Amino acid sequence: MSQQNDENVETTTVDVEEQVETVEEQAQAAEEVSVEEALRAELEAANAEVAETKDQMLRVQADAQNVRRRAEADVEKAHKFGQEKFSRELLSVLDNLDRALAASPEDEATKALREGVEMTLQGFISTLTKFNVEAIDPQGETFNPEFHQAMAMQENADFPPNTVMAVMQKGYSLHGRLLRPAMVMVSKGAPSIDENA
Repeated sequence: MSQQNDENVETTTVDVEEQVETVEEQAQAAEEVSVEEALRAELEAANAEVAETKDQMLRVQADAQNVRRRAEADVEKAHKFGQEKFSRELLSVLDNLDRALAASPEDEATKALREGVEMTLQGFISTLTKFNVEAIDPQGETFNPEFHQAMAMQENADFPPNTVMAVMQKGYSLHGRLLRPAMVMVSKGAPSIDENA
């Protein structure tokens, strides 16, 4: 019996040793799997961080580009419209030269003076034109409230309704932006006659 016990003990010892080896192998495999999973998790976290950093970098670059574009547009507008206030102040000089021509009689005594004022006016207009100041003279055109200021409305059969009949003072624009609206008289159209009356 002792021999059988010894065999049982040996078999049990071998079984236990095999089980211990199996458990150790499983533990080692589990440890390898958990290390691999941990590495995968770290890699995924790093990839997510890289993607987030890349997104932030792209947003910062887009913001910088937008700021640069806005600054360029502001500089362009400053160059384009920087003379707006100065040009607006010069319009009164232009108006006074126009009034001087209109008030001076066309006779031999004032001919030289009139020619001088005309030359000064033409030189002044050409200088303003070089700097993109353009006159708005809407005589006979349709009334446009963006560029014209109606000073009066008058019934007139010679003009269609809403047409500029007379320009009291020319308007001016700088690079297409209104400096001063043209002061105009607008037609209402002919009075309607009631034929049934």
